[in-house]
Amino acid sequence: MLRNQIKTLLVLCGLVIAPNLALAEVVSVILDQARLLRLPDRVSTIIIGNPSIADGTLQTGGLLVVTGKGYGTTNLMVLDNKGIVIVEHTITVSAPASGLTVFRGADRETLSCAPNCQRTLVPGDAAAVFDAVVAQNGTRNGLSAGTPAAAQAR
Repeated sequence: MLRNQIKTLLVLCGLVIAPNLALAEVVSVILDQARLLRLPDRVSTIIIGNPSIADGTLQTGGLLVVTGKGYGTTNLMVLDNKGIVIVEHTITVSAPASGLTVFRGADRETLSCAPNCQRTLVPGDAAAVFDAVVAQNGTRNGLSAGTPAAAQAR
């Protein structure tokens, strides 16, 4: 009897503490990809709980571009000009389904194969592989932008 009362109390406490969690729509985003959400016209402010997981850019016409920045789950709250929450979403960022993962012992390397396999930046890859791809991408992007430091790095 006491056990059932405790369970009921815990459930009720959960409803009081987090009443909107069950109502929040889940938005799935792939890492390094964008997704469009149509929001109500009266949007004034957007709040993303953890911008290292997802980022959002509000566009005209009530469109929100949500971009996956890191793996995990965070929340999105949309407020009107009075500060009232009008929409709430849970955002889940996951890995792309395509590609190839190579393990060398505990070290991991991820390749994007479309159609030829090339190294790609994926959190969780071995530091040496990840850092090499970051350096190469930085140099390449600097060269295309005409940055003198990038030319010297070659």
